[in-house]
Amino acid sequence: MTNVNEKIMCAGFGGQGVLALGQIISLLAMYNDLNVSWIPSYGAEMRGGTANCSIIYSDRLVGSPILTNDITTLIAMNNPSLDKFEDRVVKDGLIIVNSSIVTRKVKRKDLQVVYIDATDIATELGNIRVQNMLLLGSYIGCKSDFTMKQVERAFKEKFKESKAAFIPMNTEAFKKGMALVKEI
Repeated sequence: MTNVNEKIMCAGFGGQGVLALGQIISLLAMYNDLNVSWIPSYGAEMRGGTANCSIIYSDRLVGSPILTNDITTLIAMNNPSLDKFEDRVVKDGLIIVNSSIVTRKVKRKDLQVVYIDATDIATELGNIRVQNMLLLGSYIGCKSDFTMKQVERAFKEKFKESKAAFIPMNTEAFKKGMALVKEI
């Protein structure tokens, strides 16, 4: 991959899988020999509090892991996340919104916006905890930077030992997320 310089903010409530989503994107970028930065941020209360992480992957050195007003993709899993980060996304950037929880539309007209009912669909799939994998699938479907084989490898690395039983469910949610973007 050349000319890659993706700056992602994943944000939501603790317990929505925001940090795991960022970790998997980071693994995928590493599989493509890209330079990667992943920085988590979360409130002391964890589950139910605020959580976000920034991911930068680039074919160039990552000079600073801090995202300011240069976010290329925002994955917003709740209202406070969209409110806080919408204005920090670059012109022509991408916002993926968990429209099951986010009650408003993106205000800016200079962005690509994808609305995914991630929480509702995850519930229909039988486990609300896969909402992050639906959004991951939507992100990969929009960006096409990574292959299904790489995603399967990342799932095996992230969901080891006692969590390995969750790989099929996460894979199903991921594929559903990709399919939803293809329908748009």
